[in-house]
Amino acid sequence: MSSIKPYAYSYNIQGVQVKPLTGDGREVSVLYNGQLSRTESGQVYLHCGFGDTSKWSGVSDYSMEYRGNGWEKTLRLETGNSLNFCFKDSLSNWDNNSGANWLYRITG
Repeated sequence: MSSIKPYAYSYNIQGVQVKPLTGDGREVSVLYNGQLSRTESGQVYLHCGFGDTSKWSGVSDYSMEYRGNGWEKTLRLETGNSLNFCFKDSLSNWDNNSGANWLYRITG
């Protein structure tokens, strides 16, 4: 019997859902089906960083993989308990939740 728990995606917020993949919440899958996925602009990227919402550290862009239900990227939080993120496409169009971005926070 597998010890991996079946985690589910969060509620859809502006086309974004997050799902923890491990019990400690440090490995997550981000699923994007927002405004950029409805255009023909090609690749979608996850733009993210760790830490405080006003001061991101370790900022990186990751290519997302297209799935039938949207764009997905799996990553691991190596430092801190917060992942701040938004999205851009190959034409440099951004979806940043009207400037608020998105936040995944490990609690507990």
